[in-house]
Amino acid sequence: MPTPITQDESWRVIDAVRVEVADLFDGLTPEQRRRPSLCDAWTVRDVAAHLSMAALASTGFALRTAARQGFRFDAVIREGTLAWSRGLDDAAVSGSLRGLVGVRRLAPSTMWRDPLIDALVHVHDLADPLGLPVTEHPEAAATAADWAWGRPPLGFPFLPTWRLRGLRLVATDVDWARGAGDEVRGPVTDLLLVSTGRRGAYPRLEGPGADRARAVVAEPKGAPA
Repeated sequence: MPTPITQDESWRVIDAVRVEVADLFDGLTPEQRRRPSLCDAWTVRDVAAHLSMAALASTGFALRTAARQGFRFDAVIREGTLAWSRGLDDAAVSGSLRGLVGVRRLAPSTMWRDPLIDALVHVHDLADPLGLPVTEHPEAAATAADWAWGRPPLGFPFLPTWRLRGLRLVATDVDWARGAGDEVRGPVTDLLLVSTGRRGAYPRLEGPGADRARAVVAEPKGAPA
């Protein structure tokens, strides 16, 4: 297994992704910004806005959202992001991300690996439906994938041990593997996306479990976390 990246290295990757998403967003047409993302109920614009929410939303905003949604995790994330996105004009969506470079604020109950997952997964949530390439960070993706599988309790909210039971994910670009069963091989970034339930064609996956992995992630997902 690769040595996990450090907390400082993680924040540097997060900053790089924040800038990349801001640049990407500024280059999109209004129609592209309204396209559905890989997150159920969110547009490309909503995903870009979500990436600033954890660091900038006030405690009051978080508590009001949680109370309105009955403290149901999926609904809190989904509806909170939609409300946050509605409160930002397009310039603020990208401007907020640029303004967060160097900011290390975490949302309540989260740890530094959580915004790493957010950054590495959500950049694909908005870029992949548009067919746009993004920078890959394999070592960081391996650390994020470990956290997606090991985050207490039981990998919540992604639950890959349960969703991907009977499959063993093996990275082809770094020394990373998780699970047990039919082997699914591919770049660690793809395996991170599979582990977090992202829908997609995943043409780079191979191995006896690849078709089953694609079928699992084709099913509708709950929280777009």
